[in-house]
Amino acid sequence: MTAIRPAATVVLLRDRANGLEVLLLRRHSELEFAGGMWVFPGGRLDAADYGDDADDVMAAARRAAVRETREEAGLIVAEERLRYFSHWTTPEGETKRYATWFFIAAIDTTDEVQVDGGEIDEHRWSTPKDALAAYRNQTIAMLPPTFITLTELATCHTAAEALAMYRSRPVLEILPKFVRSELGPCVLYQGDAGYADGDPAKPGARHRCWLREDGWHYESDLPEAG
Repeated sequence: MTAIRPAATVVLLRDRANGLEVLLLRRHSELEFAGGMWVFPGGRLDAADYGDDADDVMAAARRAAVRETREEAGLIVAEERLRYFSHWTTPEGETKRYATWFFIAAIDTTDEVQVDGGEIDEHRWSTPKDALAAYRNQTIAMLPPTFITLTELATCHTAAEALAMYRSRPVLEILPKFVRSELGPCVLYQGDAGYADGDPAKPGARHRCWLREDGWHYESDLPEAG
């Protein structure tokens, strides 16, 4: 059985004249896991992230998010600004599996991003809509958690609006199920009518991603919190 390693990532937001921007980093193409993918700053939890309490994984995840942002992008984000908004676990069958705490934070620093040149070889600040357009044009690659988060953020105009959106809803805890259908590969998430049985044709609520020629497409009609 593949061990599930705890990890953390942070979505960094800033407001600019052209609207809300998000920091994306490109992982080196030769990395075994997610090589060449555009991601948010993040990585595995280290032993030092736990401090004096080995059982407080949430606190360790926060420290890891801050540390990884500093190591990968050269930016300092205050731990108290991190808002926990989703949790993704790598599906069964993968050679490497992670349980990842997703945080979001707005920053107002003017510091330049400095990638580490090892795991990360490029960066870009981008509006969510521009990043999604680049993905759709196949000029950048990303995994579903990044794609879905950007899809949600594309509905927001400011960092405050994005933070308010995530404050208004429960934290999503996601363990994807990969299935095949007549329309091609499909990933089901909790809340989808077909999730329990692995049946994408089952009528009812939809919470899933479809893989088509131009990449992933997200479908969700989960009720939003008020």
